[in-house]
Amino acid sequence: MDVIIASNEQEAGRIAAAHIAHALRGIERPVLGVATGSSPLSTYEDLGRRIKEGSLDLSQARAFALDEYVGIPADNPLSYADTIRTTVTEPLGFDPANVRTPDGMADDIAAGAKEYDEAIKAAGGIDVQILGIGNNGHIGFNEPGSSLVSRTRQVCLTRETREANARYFDDPADVPTHAVSQGLGTIMEARKVVLVALGEQKAAAIAAACEGPMGAHCPATLLQMHPDAVIVVDEAAGSQLQRKDYYADVQRLMPEDQRVVD
Repeated sequence: MDVIIASNEQEAGRIAAAHIAHALRGIERPVLGVATGSSPLSTYEDLGRRIKEGSLDLSQARAFALDEYVGIPADNPLSYADTIRTTVTEPLGFDPANVRTPDGMADDIAAGAKEYDEAIKAAGGIDVQILGIGNNGHIGFNEPGSSLVSRTRQVCLTRETREANARYFDDPADVPTHAVSQGLGTIMEARKVVLVALGEQKAAAIAAACEGPMGAHCPATLLQMHPDAVIVVDEAAGSQLQRKDYYADVQRLMPEDQRVVD
């Protein structure tokens, strides 16, 4: 796991986008795992800049969203399908037919979740999975206590997660209690993971994920076992890390042929 501390949100987005673009280089039809939330927005903006400059082309890429609320139609502005459309599909030039979100309105949620996992495998697996992190350490909607080998499935959202997401709803009581989420086992199969975290409210979760003991109490700690995971944070989100000097040295002393640059 590489930990990179950026000076601000824009630099974090630039660094994360550089790692994503580098990982996709030379792949004719790449597969991205995409996340919602505020943390990845600067990353998507920088990917958009690269597309406009001609250094990146995602027109043939495929994408699979991490999760979706149960009970909210895909055309509802509060759905993650709609969020992905407005923050990823349209601004980054994806073919909408190549972008999928879990179906939170399926008659058989379990069958739909299983098919989603199978669709990812049929696409050849995810080349780069973009992640945010919840204040309680969840990735996707894999709440604390989730099986470390879980697959895409219906999950129950914790009260803490629902309270954090209530800002998007007119009435906190309208926040769904359940979602369909890629499992931790599904996420770990991605060939590269890029997690972005911004703000002081994420500092405790980042410290636990990067430096705490691995376990279901903080699902993001599983990324310590991933062979190619990059954690990009701003100074606020990295404020509780104990090994900041070491992470800086790793980047400073990295051989030139191993550095990811624009």
